[in-house]
Amino acid sequence: MSALTFTLKIRPAQRVDMSPLVCQQLQGKDPSDIAAIELQSGNRKLRADELFAISGSDAQHIIIKNSFDKLDFIGKELNGGSITVEGDAGAYLAMGMAAGAITVSGNAGLYAGCEMKKGYLEIAGNTGDFLGGTLPGNKMGMKGGLILVKGNAGERAGDCLRRGTILIEGNAGDYCGSRMIAGTIAVMGQTGRYVGYAMRRGTLLLWHTPPLSASFNDCGTHTLAFLPMLFKAFAPLHSKFADSSAVFNRARRYAGDMAEMGRGEILVKQP
Repeated sequence: MSALTFTLKIRPAQRVDMSPLVCQQLQGKDPSDIAAIELQSGNRKLRADELFAISGSDAQHIIIKNSFDKLDFIGKELNGGSITVEGDAGAYLAMGMAAGAITVSGNAGLYAGCEMKKGYLEIAGNTGDFLGGTLPGNKMGMKGGLILVKGNAGERAGDCLRRGTILIEGNAGDYCGSRMIAGTIAVMGQTGRYVGYAMRRGTLLLWHTPPLSASFNDCGTHTLAFLPMLFKAFAPLHSKFADSSAVFNRARRYAGDMAEMGRGEILVKQP
């Protein structure tokens, strides 16, 4: 049984809501029913077969080919199975995902993995602001699972992170880890201003010393036995985080944000 494949035929001028095309909603549907699914695009509704050439039948394995950055809500509330995006993804990728895996070969837009509960999200390129963050007005962002970004992330990565892990091989913008409640964010590249702003708990693992506010206390350099165990959990990933050269156990620890609970920590790799 071949994967259910959606190959984009035209690029509409308006953004497209892709949330109906997830594994659990397509499971058991006839090809004619899938073709007739309506997708919101601006003030219009387009049939799936107007936008895509549809082939294959295995709804637990979905492939979106020729994808571009106006395809929003890909994998919204995915609850099992896998979605492979060949190309770029729009905003709200994997929003509220509860289980399964999503991989993107290109870039992703704003709010990727926002309020994600479980599962695995991999973005080969760059992603926009609020990676693994929370929607406006809500208080909790990503609640579980793993996000791997092989490029750069925008501002507010991990905003209000409640649980789970975000791995960024490239750089992260301003306010990385802002308002963190718990969880782990690791950034191999550079970070912008206001790292850990108003974080309450959780861990930021950094390869480069960031510009820190006065509300973080320098606790000195420590040998931390849990770090090699943490890296061991990343070993199955196809990522720089899985390389043995990335493993370290010596870090400078900063505690904060003292303007909040002060139970969070920023760990910076030391020689």
